[in-house]
Amino acid sequence: MKRRVLVAMSGGVDSSVAAAILREQDYDVVGVAMRLAPEPTSPVATAPIAKRRGTCCSHDDFEDARRVAERMDFPFYVIDLRADFAARVVDNFVSEYLGGRTPNPCVMCNREIKFDRLWSRARALNADYVATGHYARIERGADGKFHLLRAVDDTKDQSYFLFTLGQDELSRTIFPLGAMTKTEVRARARALGLATADKPESQEICFVPDGDYASFVERRSTPAQLRPGSIVDVDGKRLSNHAGVHRFTVGQRRGLGVASGERLYVREIRAESGVVVTGTREQLDSSGLIANRVNLVDDSIASGNEVSVEVKIRYRHRAIPATMRVDPERRAEIHFASTGPAVTPGQACVFYRGDEVLGGGFIERALTEKAAN
Repeated sequence: MKRRVLVAMSGGVDSSVAAAILREQDYDVVGVAMRLAPEPTSPVATAPIAKRRGTCCSHDDFEDARRVAERMDFPFYVIDLRADFAARVVDNFVSEYLGGRTPNPCVMCNREIKFDRLWSRARALNADYVATGHYARIERGADGKFHLLRAVDDTKDQSYFLFTLGQDELSRTIFPLGAMTKTEVRARARALGLATADKPESQEICFVPDGDYASFVERRSTPAQLRPGSIVDVDGKRLSNHAGVHRFTVGQRRGLGVASGERLYVREIRAESGVVVTGTREQLDSSGLIANRVNLVDDSIASGNEVSVEVKIRYRHRAIPATMRVDPERRAEIHFASTGPAVTPGQACVFYRGDEVLGGGFIERALTEKAAN
């Protein structure tokens, strides 16, 4: 009997090729598109596939996915998860910015929607696996444990967004593109005659297509929730006023509205008082961080012992050598091997050992004591 796999299809080339590969491998493929965000109103969404800028969750994207399913001869459905997405991802995004933190909605979407709500649909359809077009790898070790690894194509690797997966989720998840490069994926799509072969990638957050996060937060908040206040230097001297802490993120340089003889950056956001603290580039440096809501892919490192890791504090940042200790409350204290960059509360930090993802959490605060050299 064929193994059934539910494939999340966005209408892009990656998920299209992932579904096609599994179909070729004789899986019983069921394609599913998730309606998450409101329909884009930009005219770019109605342009020909190869001309569109990265859209997501539009009717045109679903039609692109449907054409792939028809060509590869497997069933395709659209499921409406807008209410769940708004409650679990969008509301979190807004509340984090109002709290002076910088969220990563893609991490939350993977945790709360793609590997939670999607799996509940898979069970209803008697599917054995869920598959996506993520660039990451899963391998089973000799000890029977599942290991989450970086993709072969380091420029497209998405393992950073997947640290919330545990052994149970990994055992029933497939990433068909993990051993491929993006160039190889597009070539495979062309060879299969898929309409999405040359479709541009989605770059924006799907529910903030214009990139104006501050205005989005304001539209979804009451005036009482916004926290205007003062911009100060590290000594507490007031430099200017601002319209709300949601307009700032740690490490930000542009748009501060402060006249100064030297470049200033956001160093700290004190949401309760509305104070935004600025400093020089050197004053942003940190020696480590505290992370909360930590998930470990393999619980064997949750003993409280200090372990050596490499830590990514943002998706596009390089991994930083560090030591880590995780306490029973799943809080991690991480010390960089040498002075590190600005640490942004709210962002995900992910722990690696070589190519393997050990786990990750959400940055609570920076550590500023002198780092080891």
